[in-house]
Amino acid sequence: MLIGERLREFIRCHVLRPLLRLLRGGVTPRRLAWSLALGMAIGINPTVGVTTVVVILLAWMLGLNQVASQIGVHVVAPLHLLLFVPFMQLGVYMFHSRHLPFSAREIKHLSHHPVRMVRDMWQWQWHGLVVWAIVAAILMPLTAMYLRRALVLMMKRHKTLIHSRPATR
Repeated sequence: MLIGERLREFIRCHVLRPLLRLLRGGVTPRRLAWSLALGMAIGINPTVGVTTVVVILLAWMLGLNQVASQIGVHVVAPLHLLLFVPFMQLGVYMFHSRHLPFSAREIKHLSHHPVRMVRDMWQWQWHGLVVWAIVAAILMPLTAMYLRRALVLMMKRHKTLIHSRPATR
């Protein structure tokens, strides 16, 4: 139970309270939902180390909320790790390319051919990104729609928090 309580408190402090502050600060539930959905969609892409920069640029270009987009990226970070290989494998299946090496023998063999290794890695990455783009194009609007509904419900439950003046630091 202690771990469950810690997780609940972490979510309350690092996800729910910042979202309530944004709603209280005048961000509409629709814009907040799209900001979160963008962050979540970008957060599960099969690349390493670019999600923060990409979400900053896209949120800025689309006029979405930066804080909410970053919350979305970080909330789905465990999914990013879980979906990394499946996106690549679906790309291999979809494009009929060379399979991913999983055995030590296959990895060792590939490491002896650096040019081929770089080419294959780029190909797997590219194919995984195509699969991710298809999934993101379908899931992002659905996620935004359901998040908007959840935010509206959250606003109704916490009316006093929403309509009170934001805390100043």
